[in-house]
Amino acid sequence: MASILIMDDEKSMCEFLSIMLKKDGYSVSYATNPKEGLTLVQNGIFDLALIDIRMPVMDGLIVLKEIRKISPETIVIMMTAYASTKAAVQAIKEGAYDYLTKPFKNNDEVRLIIGNALEKKRLKEENVILKRELSTKYRLGNILGKSSQIKEVFSFIQKIANSRSTVLITGESGTGKELVARAIHFQSNQRDEPFVSVNCGGMPEGLLESELFGHVKGAFTGAIINKKGLFEVAHNGTLFLDEIASTPLPLQVKLLRVLQDHEIRRVGSTEAVKVNVRIIAATNKDLAEAVKEGTFREDLFYRLNVIPLRLPPLRERIGDIPILARHFLEVNAVKNGFSEMDTNPSFEIIRILSKYHWPGNVRELENVIERAVALGNQKSLRPEDLPDNILYPIHPAYQPLHFDPKVGIDLEKAVNEMEKDLISQALKKTQGNKSKAAKLLKLSFRSFRYRIQKYNDLLDNDNSVK
Repeated sequence: MASILIMDDEKSMCEFLSIMLKKDGYSVSYATNPKEGLTLVQNGIFDLALIDIRMPVMDGLIVLKEIRKISPETIVIMMTAYASTKAAVQAIKEGAYDYLTKPFKNNDEVRLIIGNALEKKRLKEENVILKRELSTKYRLGNILGKSSQIKEVFSFIQKIANSRSTVLITGESGTGKELVARAIHFQSNQRDEPFVSVNCGGMPEGLLESELFGHVKGAFTGAIINKKGLFEVAHNGTLFLDEIASTPLPLQVKLLRVLQDHEIRRVGSTEAVKVNVRIIAATNKDLAEAVKEGTFREDLFYRLNVIPLRLPPLRERIGDIPILARHFLEVNAVKNGFSEMDTNPSFEIIRILSKYHWPGNVRELENVIERAVALGNQKSLRPEDLPDNILYPIHPAYQPLHFDPKVGIDLEKAVNEMEKDLISQALKKTQGNKSKAAKLLKLSFRSFRYRIQKYNDLLDNDNSVK
């Protein structure tokens, strides 16, 4: 709901416009005294102002200049009972959007000019959001994958998209939490409304509060104009709160109040502003554990955890690596101008990528492919183009094993496979030098040799110790 301020020394004109615009669904305030009107501008945020050019005490053009200083985001339309081209041109030069001549030809003319002005403002705000998104490192346009795990995520997104309930996305860094949040929004009925993202761990408490809730002029040092917060910018749409676990405790209280009352208070203001926003939060931390440790409020946790969604790490969806690798190859081949490059990863490349444990998940895979393409031969992706930590991973055993509790797991076999893999990697890293490989694994040579004999398929033959 757009907010409009009317300033005219004729009270009857203010009341007429107020009644008409309220019927059209706008929030309307008016003042017959310019100084009172400017006080309203200082204490609130208006999307549009209708200002009479000729007023006692203060000329309308002076009022226009003051509004431009206090609230440059407010669109101003001037009104004049004098069909003066000079005054109208001067108003446009000073930053007015348009002007209306009194008496109005008809009410539709007023509605049309106001509607066009507000549409211009809406498009400008959307453009600001778009520029903000493009400035971030966001390159993956779609969630990719065909594994059963990612198909479950697809299904869940479609199921919850049109719900207005709060969603809490959990998962390790690099699993695509913001990508999923966007997918939820753009699959919903609110897809044409704003999607606004903020990193709660990326700024100080005071700045984050101002960013979320906005502020009024003079609220703190440097607050020289009124500013809308992201809750208001995301009105009727979705606000994505990334790294929610990093939110300071005092700010958690205010977030809880917004979730309960659906209204915000700008920093430095006592007025409540209603907001209709769907919240999607995300974290790579265990919020339940944070509650126990006292770093996260229990009541806020339950407010956020209405619809929980866990994203699987890449090591649990190895089957998606070929699709992701090909996608990143195609993207980076185009990016680097390698038109002749083969973007189908070889079997050997897929085998190497699939054996790595990917602590950085999809984001790490994307970065690895980008680096390999940039430093490679411009024709195809070769194993030697991959970094050493991918070719010779040292500690995959530190990653937890996952299994279906309904099926169970052969523990002895799993441990043997892990031990065998570590020995194989140590031998590759040392180019077959068994003494050095034993040292890498913190084993005596005798113990190491026993394990080689146990897993005799590691070597084609029992080479002598180098």
